[in-house]
Amino acid sequence: MTRTSQDADVAFIEALAELLREKDLTELEVMREYGESDSLNVRVSRQVAALPAAAPAPAAVQAAPAPVATPAAAPVPVEDPAQLPGAVTSPMVGTVYLSPEPGASAFVSVGDAVTEGQTLLIVEAMKTMNQIPAPRAGTVRRILVEDAAPVEFGAPLMIIE
Repeated sequence: MTRTSQDADVAFIEALAELLREKDLTELEVMREYGESDSLNVRVSRQVAALPAAAPAPAAVQAAPAPVATPAAAPVPVEDPAQLPGAVTSPMVGTVYLSPEPGASAFVSVGDAVTEGQTLLIVEAMKTMNQIPAPRAGTVRRILVEDAAPVEFGAPLMIIE
């Protein structure tokens, strides 16, 4: 590639960046072909600041604490369900399924008594269905995930007491 075509490519990329700003786009991808074996693939993207959308939320939150200030104990258990005693966390990244197959009833429901080793749900990872067993016997108090939802490693799945 010659110096002249490099300058033209730089000007082309700058024009794409300007178009991105003018049209308020977040991403633009273009393939420019010069010949049979010579092409330029360009992807220009930018991050959009989330400040305007986040600004109203704190104002609403600031207005709410005045009437809710007296019951200080209520928010404490909601902080991090993974830290609650009896929390069953995901051992892997994947997709959680609450039943053995679509249309079937769930492995467990809130209020069910479970035994140690009983299957609570399935986490699919890399097309492998991994049964998640109950770590101990108890009663299912909360199910923290929805069927077919993505989960991260260590994410709380349910609470067994």
